[in-house]
Amino acid sequence: MAASSDHKIIGLSPEQRRALLRQLREKSRGGEHGVSNNTVDAGAHPRVSSTAGTFDVAVLGGGVAGLTFALQLKQSSPAIAVAVVERSAHPVPEAAHKVGESTVEIAAHYLRDVLGLAEHLEQDQIRKFGLRMFFGHDNNTDIAARRELGGSVFPLLATYQLDRGRLENELARRCSAAGIEMINGRVREVEVGAEGNDHLVEVAGRDNPLRARWMVDATGRARVLRRRLGHESVRNGHHANAAWFRVDHPIDVTTWSEDPEWRKRIRNGDRSKSTVHLMGDGYWVWLIRLPTGATSVGIVASADQHDFSDINSFGKALAWLTEHEPQCAAIIERHRDQVLDFRVMRDYSYACKQVFSGSERWAITGEAGIFLDPLYSPGLDQVAIGNSLACDLVTKSLAGADVTALAAAHNKLYLAIADIWLGIYRGQYGLLGNASVMTSKVIWDTAFYWAVFGFLFFHGRFLNVGTNAGLIRDLEQLAVLSNRVQQLFGEWAAIESGEASSDFVDLYSPLNFMVNLHHAMAEDCGSDIARRLSENRAILEQLAGQLVESIIRERAEDTSDATVAALQKWQRDPVIASLRRTYRSRRAAAPTSPGWIRTSRCAEVKGALHEVGAA
Repeated sequence: MAASSDHKIIGLSPEQRRALLRQLREKSRGGEHGVSNNTVDAGAHPRVSSTAGTFDVAVLGGGVAGLTFALQLKQSSPAIAVAVVERSAHPVPEAAHKVGESTVEIAAHYLRDVLGLAEHLEQDQIRKFGLRMFFGHDNNTDIAARRELGGSVFPLLATYQLDRGRLENELARRCSAAGIEMINGRVREVEVGAEGNDHLVEVAGRDNPLRARWMVDATGRARVLRRRLGHESVRNGHHANAAWFRVDHPIDVTTWSEDPEWRKRIRNGDRSKSTVHLMGDGYWVWLIRLPTGATSVGIVASADQHDFSDINSFGKALAWLTEHEPQCAAIIERHRDQVLDFRVMRDYSYACKQVFSGSERWAITGEAGIFLDPLYSPGLDQVAIGNSLACDLVTKSLAGADVTALAAAHNKLYLAIADIWLGIYRGQYGLLGNASVMTSKVIWDTAFYWAVFGFLFFHGRFLNVGTNAGLIRDLEQLAVLSNRVQQLFGEWAAIESGEASSDFVDLYSPLNFMVNLHHAMAEDCGSDIARRLSENRAILEQLAGQLVESIIRERAEDTSDATVAALQKWQRDPVIASLRRTYRSRRAAAPTSPGWIRTSRCAEVKGALHEVGAA
């Protein structure tokens, strides 16, 4: 993408950017995500008063997935009778101990612009200062000596750190105000309505079951509906474990070093408000500052490289941190009496074969369906996408449409997206300690996310991807590209030591393609979505070709058997050859900044390929 494109908004003033975002919010709340395009006529189907225990939709689970779905559905069609069944009474504790404390662009857009929670997010949550990683160096005793990857300025589109309980209480309040029936009690049993009959939901403490035309399972890992249907969890080949806890203290990584040069890297922002990642061989540790003043601390580790038994209690987890991340462990030790809780998840990643059924009138959302990995915070993104597809089905079905085929298309799309996303994690935890490879991988993964998933969601196109042959072809080609590049990272790691100095890699403002792709999510593309998605794919292909060309150029004199074999493999690979041709054909007219490619042999690939630097 040429830096001179008429569509760029990088040069807009702050006032113009705010105006653009207001337009985007108005468009989002105008129906592009299933919010108001399919309003149900009150007479479109028979309805019994919700006071009699009969509803159009019963949502099982009142966590963030269930509450956001219920609110989105009610905003879409106020006449629909909706009940949310949740075993925990609201309000819940503000700093609820749940996964999903950090948002990225899709989830932030969904909460802020689609559901209208902008005021709550801006006043009661924390604006996130992006993702930030510190790669291992020596014994990790000096954070300033570690390579740092992150932004130096706030990007255009805001994301947030969340106290989940605070968010869920606000969602519950809005659901109640919208007329959604909030039912407190544990779901004991469900019966799927056969041959068009209502579903039945037995709730502890109620004499009679609830009846509903549609049933949505948002019960998280309890997976109530899935278990009733006999749909067991599907292992997806990604095996990792997690342990996390919260400390009632605002941990600030900026205080870990007095180095003035390290401190002044940040031009506009606060490191402590980033989602901080401490990276090592087969693991990463998260630090997330929460609005209530606590800090969430998590250990996520490959099951192949770190035993679950080493982190499955607080004492063991602290000992593990002392060994691998001593600066972090020292802070926690000083505030040990302020540790609020502790939780683990063993082999946490799983898939699902079906999340929507039009003929049987059910949907599954959130962790009740699929959970991939906490890296890059995709959980609430999946909720946003899944809820929007489910809302589309429910509103059309209740309006009288046969959504059997549409549900099959939406189901195929959702599972395809999850499969592409899974490729980012599966088999890749062995790369986490390789600073060179991971620097490029993180920037690539983020660019892909903005160019594809973020672009489609912001522009409201997920609702028709599954039935649009052109968009389906684009997604299939993008899946091939993504999978090949993820494989490439592993091949590169086999010949790359990954050693890194205490340099700083800014993943945003110095990289012209990152700024352009990020801004493209918010641009008004009108009816030109297909062309722009195609251009985004070309940019990604160019970046992949640039990466291969850079590695080959640098490794040309390396005669080791492993390097020679890798280079020969790439030169014979037709997919790699195509990517290199794309790069060569585009680099003069639309140069992409080279600073995202760092190796252990040189701090930065600068000008080796006769390119122009950052826009």
